[in-house]
Amino acid sequence: MSQTIDIDAGLIEKYIMELAKFGEHSGTGVWRTVYSPEWVAATQQYARWCEDAGLTVHHDTVGNVWGRLKGREPGPSIVSGSHIDTQRPGGRYDGTLGALAGLIAIRALKTQFGIPRRTLEAVALCEEEGSRFPSAGWWGSRGITGRIAPGDSDKLVSLDGTETMTDAMRAVGLDPDDVAAARRNDIDSFVELHIEQGPILEQVDLPVAIVSGITGIRHYDVELIGQQNHAGGFPMDMRRDPMAGFAEIANSLVDTAHRWGRPAVTTVGRVEVEPNSVAVVPKRVRFTVDARHPVQESYERLMASHERLMREVAARRNLEISWKVMIDQPACPSDPGLYAVAQEAARDQGVPFMTMASGAGHDSQQMAAIAKVVMIFVRSKDGRSHTPEEFSSIKDIVAGIRVLAATLHKLAY
Repeated sequence: MSQTIDIDAGLIEKYIMELAKFGEHSGTGVWRTVYSPEWVAATQQYARWCEDAGLTVHHDTVGNVWGRLKGREPGPSIVSGSHIDTQRPGGRYDGTLGALAGLIAIRALKTQFGIPRRTLEAVALCEEEGSRFPSAGWWGSRGITGRIAPGDSDKLVSLDGTETMTDAMRAVGLDPDDVAAARRNDIDSFVELHIEQGPILEQVDLPVAIVSGITGIRHYDVELIGQQNHAGGFPMDMRRDPMAGFAEIANSLVDTAHRWGRPAVTTVGRVEVEPNSVAVVPKRVRFTVDARHPVQESYERLMASHERLMREVAARRNLEISWKVMIDQPACPSDPGLYAVAQEAARDQGVPFMTMASGAGHDSQQMAAIAKVVMIFVRSKDGRSHTPEEFSSIKDIVAGIRVLAATLHKLAY
């Protein structure tokens, strides 16, 4: 199919700006956490736009909003969408653009080509960021894939410690005991458009990327324990200094990722020192490690290398070390068939593109448990995301949605 798909640039800008009003914050920012009043209003607006496009609307039991264009033939659905919750604050595009892109692409296909052979669905997923409940990441897509266990909502506590996910769900009329009803087993393919959230597309001056796979992610919460002593009176060669151990570990882990080169990344993002005083050798240092690689074999080797290094430094410096793995998300390769279809769609639409792996986690990683997945990236200005400053141009967004729509056309018409 080489016919150009018409995407309404004005409609895109209208939808982005209007949805950004729900939770608008700090000028260009958005603060819209799951089950908040702002989130409720945004889901209602998304549902109205689905109805305007002639789609059948359904709200599932975790709060995802579905817009359905029934196909002429029976069979599993082709789905596109993303999340509409944000960071605190985030920007107008992260997640939200993907939810809107799925809707706009299906609307354009219906207008230009009529009813599809296979059912198409757009979805606004209720939560991905974990910004209100830190351990709730991918709550919406986990509901769809049956990865929410009974009682999970009682265990998820808000960032400020004042409420549980159960409380928040009940406050918006959702029954946490009924989350299993959100599970789907009738989705064939999930195609997610998202902003890149990094600088690579801008560096090579391209509007769009087809994503080869999504990175594996492991988060460590590490504790080093030594012996607290006087900073002047205790000789260097007799110290058990956890801060010195931390400094060596942090530098070595980050340097390991540098030596490996792209796409390996490692970040030490949070540090807590006890007692955190100028003239004291600390007793304890607690810190986090975020390590990622999109190839599973390399992901496992990187983690093993990091763990060996942490143990070696602790043993050599006579420190106690322990850690908890907070997140262990395996790498998720794109479905080879969908990956090829999306590239063909970009070529057909005359949209220049590159292929790349995603360094961020996405709902597609969860959806891969029940469906074939692929992602489409749109260029991010200055690579910025998770900030009110994130921005993608309407020109680039139109290019990305044309690729998305052409991909959906190849799958559903």
